[in-house]
Amino acid sequence: MGVTKYLREAWKKPDVKLSRERMIEWRKCGAITRVDKPLRLDRARSLGYKAKKGVVVVRVKLKRGGHKRSRPNKARRTKRLHIRKNLRMNYKEIAETRVARKYDNMEVLNSYQVGKDGMNYFFEVILVDRVAPEIKSDKQLGEFIKAPKKRALRGISSAGRKARGLRNSPVKAPKVRPSLRANRRRGN
Repeated sequence: MGVTKYLREAWKKPDVKLSRERMIEWRKCGAITRVDKPLRLDRARSLGYKAKKGVVVVRVKLKRGGHKRSRPNKARRTKRLHIRKNLRMNYKEIAETRVARKYDNMEVLNSYQVGKDGMNYFFEVILVDRVAPEIKSDKQLGEFIKAPKKRALRGISSAGRKARGLRNSPVKAPKVRPSLRANRRRGN
């Protein structure tokens, strides 16, 4: 049995005291913080992380809770009085898009959750540099670089595809392909 298996088992029941101390430190940091090494090494490796030049890990802090609109305070607005806003994006996808906007020269490979408290979600996002020669010569990551650019911003990353309902088969969920908007247009 390798080390990876024990790491995976340890993350199933994490140490509460240690994780609480970590999150107290993380709360003081900024919203997007670059990290030297991934915290969940087993998860990062399974998602394509490699300890080489051109591969970067970033920790993201997101506010938890409902996504609310501000309530209109003047005039009678019947259609806009609801303040509850249901996002069609999950938290993981939001984290990936924020990182993709900040590190616009890099490509989002994947992400995973490292913790949550009463206020925040914490994710680690793996980024890959497109122009690094170490990445271009790599067998797995080189193929990934040939894919379309800005995957996270266009909803093509793993979290984005899940939020768009593309994990379901086209037979069971025919209205999500090619996109919800395109399907709506087809009927009109």
